[in-house]
Amino acid sequence: MNYLVVDRSAEGEAEWARVRAEYPLQEPFLNLNNAAVSPPPLVVEEAMVEAYRFISRNPDYNMWSRLDTALPGIKRELAELIDCSPEEIALNRNSSEGLSTAIFGIQLAKGDQVLISPWDYPSVRAGWLQRQQREGVEVVNCAFDLMDSDDDIVEAYVEAITPRTRVLQLTHMYHWNGRLLPVKRLCEIARERNIITIVDGAQTFAQMPVSFRELDCDFFVTSLHKWLGAPVGNGMLIVNERRIDQTWPFLAPFDQPALHIDKFDHWNLGTYNSAIQAGIAPAIQFHKTIGADNMHARLRELTRYWVSLAQDIPGFRLHTPTDTDSLGAIILFSIDGLDMKELERDLREKHQVHVKYRKVEHVEGLRVSPHIYMLKSDLDVFVTALRIALK
Repeated sequence: MNYLVVDRSAEGEAEWARVRAEYPLQEPFLNLNNAAVSPPPLVVEEAMVEAYRFISRNPDYNMWSRLDTALPGIKRELAELIDCSPEEIALNRNSSEGLSTAIFGIQLAKGDQVLISPWDYPSVRAGWLQRQQREGVEVVNCAFDLMDSDDDIVEAYVEAITPRTRVLQLTHMYHWNGRLLPVKRLCEIARERNIITIVDGAQTFAQMPVSFRELDCDFFVTSLHKWLGAPVGNGMLIVNERRIDQTWPFLAPFDQPALHIDKFDHWNLGTYNSAIQAGIAPAIQFHKTIGADNMHARLRELTRYWVSLAQDIPGFRLHTPTDTDSLGAIILFSIDGLDMKELERDLREKHQVHVKYRKVEHVEGLRVSPHIYMLKSDLDVFVTALRIALK
């Protein structure tokens, strides 16, 4: 396969127009909801389709005995990207599945405390509340605002920790508004107190450089169909080697005894579609030609570009800190006095621009998340459509 090589020394949109040509055309909408799921590069799409056709010619043999032999190599490549051991990686379907493995697999006793936040992903909160209802685990909310400083957020977590706190549930980047948490600092504080850490990295892996070793958390969970561009239905769970043996698997493993990281892998589902995993390797190679640093810089550039175009709109309000290098592709904004859900519908139905309405606690607005296949001219279209819709 021929992979795109980005000339990092070149400036302007011409280089990114070459990247755009490597992706399927997004139609009928201008797709500004990549934080939900991103389109794969064409080379990834082709690899998955080719693998599915290969399966069809001898399903049982070609899946288990041919395609699945590539999985150890895929784990090695992923481990290189995120700085961990391949023996700490389990492949699954998405972040929700990986998070459920951690949430329901960690052994806790009645009265043990788990610290979460109101901003964590809804199914994450629901998982912990289910353990509270069934087992008497105490779930404690850490109170802070999405626009608070890193120091204020760290202080909020420290104040919420008690001698009974056993688990710290952390979201690396909130999907609501793209706010990055000071997770490395929080994990260090947790280790000092022998508290288990779970990091939801659905929005950070591949969008920006991430090192599992530097975070030094116990569990890191992500989806590969967001910023990496693997086919829909791919996820990765990383379990620190110090936690593997003492964590229960989410699904009963086929092979007994259930040892090491294999007990968390997707093949415990039973029959699954191996063709989906066949798209991970080309997605990794495509991502490596661009580079995580380069990708993060471009996404930050695109975000700041459209915000600069829209910020003079009367009532325009940001719900994401933008004066930070950790800014990525995700922004939440609102217009004072307007029904944002109606604005979302108007942009999609009248202007073919797809953004995402989000509401959590007191925060409400439209989430905008471009990807590297987009150009500044696409964001010109978006802001123009926004101004017209507001009229």
